[in-house]
Amino acid sequence: MNENKPIPLCVDLDGTLVKLDTLHQALFLLLRRSPASIFRIPGWLARGKAHLKDQVMQRVALDAAVLPYHKEFLAYLRKEHASGRPLILTTASNYRTANAIADHLGLFTDTISSTVDTNMRHARKLEAIKERFPRFGYAGNDTADFPIWDEAAEVILVNPTQSARARYAANADHVFVECRPVARMLLKAMRCQQWLKNLLIFSPIFLAHKFTDTETLIQATIAFFAFSFAASSIYVLNDLFDLSADQHHPRKCRRPFASGDLSITTGAVLIPLLALLSIILGRLLPLPFFLVLLAYFAITTLYSWRLKQMEIVDVLTLAILYSMRIVAGATATGTPASSWFIIFAIFLFLSLALVKRLSELREIKDAGNPEQMHRERGYTIDDLPLLMAFGTASGYLSAFVFTMYLNSEWVAQLYTRPALLWLFCPLLLYWITRIWMLAWRGQMQDDPLAFASRDPHTYVVGALSIAVILFAI
Repeated sequence: MNENKPIPLCVDLDGTLVKLDTLHQALFLLLRRSPASIFRIPGWLARGKAHLKDQVMQRVALDAAVLPYHKEFLAYLRKEHASGRPLILTTASNYRTANAIADHLGLFTDTISSTVDTNMRHARKLEAIKERFPRFGYAGNDTADFPIWDEAAEVILVNPTQSARARYAANADHVFVECRPVARMLLKAMRCQQWLKNLLIFSPIFLAHKFTDTETLIQATIAFFAFSFAASSIYVLNDLFDLSADQHHPRKCRRPFASGDLSITTGAVLIPLLALLSIILGRLLPLPFFLVLLAYFAITTLYSWRLKQMEIVDVLTLAILYSMRIVAGATATGTPASSWFIIFAIFLFLSLALVKRLSELREIKDAGNPEQMHRERGYTIDDLPLLMAFGTASGYLSAFVFTMYLNSEWVAQLYTRPALLWLFCPLLLYWITRIWMLAWRGQMQDDPLAFASRDPHTYVVGALSIAVILFAI
């Protein structure tokens, strides 16, 4: 036997070669496509983990080309493969997933994986390795790999857990770490920047000139955080449902869950935790607000599950969800919201929802993957001019509704100098027109409000608008 011949390297898949758990991703993809499957999963699991994996992977297939691989470790494997070292993909994942990844990468001489009857994990994985190789190296990441590392001639840690690092790092042959700070990823997954949308909750008390009432402000603040935690809960749920779609997207592939920087298990825990915080805060406010909050949960969940894939319905739903924040502010504080303001908001936010879709479509078109938008949202490249026409019309209609509001009784009751409010119209028209011009030129990401939060022009227009309203009081 040649002593200089390199020993085979057995490579774990989930959490090692790929930075997430492929079964967990497949489960969310299955639930996205077939929600009724949630009632079948317990029965599959009762027949064993191997049976569950086989049933899931019969129904969905992950695209091996876009999975979040550990780049540095993958580069090491390519180098080892080029030197002639045997590489064996050794995983508890179903054989369909293992074979697809092995075929895509073209690095592995063989695979050891779970079958219909055998879950290749813990002792079974070790037995399968030792049956083939008297000496071997092993690359893994967590406690399930401890027995294999104890028998391995070469220990490689890839994004190791804290316990794995403490036990093996000192004597490991190689350690590969590619991760971002968990706290930062949690905040990113919660999309705290999107909480700016919930400032709409304060709009009824601002327009009713109650912004100096301490009790009303406290109620509005509680409502703000209740809606913010609710929104974050749904954002996480949405990201888990959209894992496979996001991995195909040129920018969304960097989101915490799609990139594997945050585990899918963490997301599954975060969803009910954030929802519970939202409900606890919601119960501190009047019942009408709590009912609006529950309706928001229901509509956003349905949107994440199905409505976002239905053209036209998706943008109308977004406009309604934006407007619900105004209703929430009114019910939380007992401050009536003008019907004129709600109609104005529906048209304005419908316009912004259409900006969001147009920007997504432009981005995917520029990335050279036009079929991705239809997979993700239901629109096609040919819809770009229509989205532009619908969106600009809706934005200008919001300005028209505002001019009608200026002639209503509400204005006469609330403002001593209502004529000054006409100055708001050119400011609004300028902002809407600029947003649409930038979107059409492809100079905006898919969320216009996120763009607006970083746009100096928006801050100037906002400051001037607030000044107009204050001088008109």
